[in-house]
Parts: sequence; C-alpha cells; structure tokens
Amino acid sequence: MNRKMIITTAASLVIGVAAGTGMMMNDQAYSSVKQAVGGGTSNAVGQIDLSGMDLETALQAVQEQRASQLDQQLNQQINDVQKRNEQIAGINDLLSNVNNARAQASTDGQYTLPEDVSSKLSEKGLGDVSKASYTKDELDKISQDLKGQIDSLSNSQQMDMLRLQSLSNKRNEAFDTMTNFIKKMQDSRSSIIGNMR
Repeated sequence: MNRKMIITTAASLVIGVAAGTGMMMNDQAYSSVKQAVGGGTSNAVGQIDLSGMDLETALQAVQEQRASQLDQQLNQQINDVQKRNEQIAGINDLLSNVNNARAQASTDGQYTLPEDVSSKLSEKGLGDVSKASYTKDELDKISQDLKGQIDSLSNSQQMDMLRLQSLSNKRNEAFDTMTNFIKKMQDSRSSIIGNMR
C-alpha cells in the first residue's frame, strides 16, 4: 500500500468517527439512527404485545385478532344493511299512503293526506306540512320522487350486500386459517411426543 492511500483511509476513518460521535451526541439524530437500524422497533402488533411469546403463540394471537376485527366489521355491515332496509320500508309505507290518497275519488280535484304522512313527506323534502290537500299532479310528482329514493337506496343496498358477502367470506377464511393453524400445531406437538416415546 502506498502512503497516500493509508493517509486517505485514516482520514476517512477519523472523519467517520467524528461524524458518528457528533450524531450520537444529538438525541434526535440518535433516535433516528436507532430506528433506522431496528433498535426502535416495537414488539407489538395492534393491541397484542408479542414480546415473550413463542412463534406459534404469536401467530395464533395475530390470527385471532384478525378474525375478531373481521367479525366486528361484519357486525357493523349487518347493522348498516338493516338500517337501509328500515329506510326502504319507511319510504314504501309513504308511497303506499300517497297511492291510497290518489286512488280515493275527489270531486274538487284535491286529495288529502293524513297529517302524519304529510309531516314525514316534509321531513324528506317532498311535501308541505302547511298544506291540507294536494292536486293529482302534485301527488304524482311526490310518488315519482319516492320511487326515485327507493331505487337509489336499493342500489346502495346491493353494494352493501356485496360488501357484506365479501366480509363474510374473509371472516370465514380467517377462522378456517386459525383452525388449520391450531390443528397443525397440535399435530406437530403430537408428532414430537410420539417421537420421544
């Protein structure tokens, strides 16, 4: 080795040590370096602390947490579907009342809706609470608007049902995976015990 190369290597080493020491003296730089090299990683996944667990127990705990979260999402989706069903049923009742009012004979061209129906229609922005009666054209428009709301909710309900089916499949898959994993653990333990005899 020639002298120039030795001096260059020594200078690089001294500069590296000085820079490293300066970085380690700076708390923020130290914590960044520690995280970058893996010293700041956590042994927790979600709400599970994996430190002190063997591999099988840790995998089982993670899989149980996944199945539990999918179960919660599935329950939430079922509640959303039920709420949408209730909305559609309520609008169907309103539509039925409007159609019944239209079917009644009117001598003066005015059709009267029950007070509770008028208030429910006004909540949906379709009727006027102050009006005691409607013309046939007004009832036709209200009827068409209600049908449009039902169609819109039905389309949303179809998307909800697809999501519900997807979540149900994922949940079943998670439970199958967990069951298979537990079975494999049991089989391997039985095999080890069998080999020890």
